[in-house]
Amino acid sequence: MKRKGLITSLLLAFSISMFSPLTAKAAENTTSKLPTIVGESAITIDYNTGEIIYYKNGDTKRYPASTTKMMTALLFSEKAKKSDEIPYNEDAKKQPEYSLNVNFKPMTVNDTMTAEDVMKALLMYSANDSAYMIADFLGNGDYHKFVDMMNDKAKELNLKNTHFANPNGLHDPDHYTTAYDLSVIAREAYKQPWVEEVMTTDKSSIKISNSTVINLENRNKELGKNGNVGGKTGYTSQSGRCLATIYERDGRKIVGVVLKSYYDAQDQTVFNDMNKIMDYSFAAKKSTLLKAGSEIKKVDVSYKPLKFFGPTKTIQVPLVLQEDVTYYDNEINKKEVTENVKLSNVDAWSLAKDNSSVKLTVAERNFSKDYAVKANISTSELVKSSLGLYFGIAAAVIIVLILLGLVISIVNRLKRKRRRNKNIF
Repeated sequence: MKRKGLITSLLLAFSISMFSPLTAKAAENTTSKLPTIVGESAITIDYNTGEIIYYKNGDTKRYPASTTKMMTALLFSEKAKKSDEIPYNEDAKKQPEYSLNVNFKPMTVNDTMTAEDVMKALLMYSANDSAYMIADFLGNGDYHKFVDMMNDKAKELNLKNTHFANPNGLHDPDHYTTAYDLSVIAREAYKQPWVEEVMTTDKSSIKISNSTVINLENRNKELGKNGNVGGKTGYTSQSGRCLATIYERDGRKIVGVVLKSYYDAQDQTVFNDMNKIMDYSFAAKKSTLLKAGSEIKKVDVSYKPLKFFGPTKTIQVPLVLQEDVTYYDNEINKKEVTENVKLSNVDAWSLAKDNSSVKLTVAERNFSKDYAVKANISTSELVKSSLGLYFGIAAAVIIVLILLGLVISIVNRLKRKRRRNKNIF
């Protein structure tokens, strides 16, 4: 008997769960197991939509090292032309190794390069002095003004955890970002055709006005492999190994960022990290947040049963989702996803005829989408819910007509009687 009772209880619990409104929130997770990486912060976002796919400490502040140069490149591409002549300045001359002046041939202040070649030096070789050439050029001789431009751009992009102190990413305690913020910068930079062109270039050469020609090779070691179509590396002892990239597979692009990874002897760890999260992200399937056919909520709507006059009635109308709502099931989306019903017309008669005014907006951090919702009400239901009123009005009309008929009948009788009395005399 106990066993039979247990089975009955389980079946009852199953039935309740199947028909409960809570089943609108799907429990399944179609995403594969999260990869293990060395990098302490990482993220991937869909290039086209901005949706977060993979997230690991994506909002923790980190030092970005030379991945900073993507912001420098973004501003340079917006404000300069490839043919501009960019002078070599004192601040550029002061920059340490991984600069044209230190690693190739000493340069003289007032040497010049075309903006096209400066961009190559910045993104392919990650030349620290080229960043100050850009900052001096766009800052009208004062790189601090350019740094202000960098921070203004960060605010424009709504990056709440980013602050720049210089244009090249050399360590400064007040120079930081997050994996998420950097993914937005990478995405915006890559949208610029000039930046994309240079990021996708494996080998090239640049020329200095003193006739020096320098051959460059892109320091993004994975460029052209596994779908890697561009990116920017970075390293300081404080930041660890950093990498921001764009991958493209089967026509789809994903932006990835790994911060504070390890710089091993072969310099492969950060690239292995990136390939792991990219493999995961391209394979990731969205989970169902809300199922089609589920009732989202009930809303109060008003209407006049007599259409244009008379009393107003208020009724509750169920709003039913017409399509699945899906999202990438990760810790940040679970925390931040919001659902908002937009009901631009609260007249029941209008809703019964046309549901286009009802939408469900589901928003994540940098992405939102509208889903079709049906107001579960019809004209016949509105009429039915007001039958009592209609019957009352009809009865009142009938009574009025009867009384009117009686009045007319009495009046006619009196008229006839008066005419008869006239005839007698």
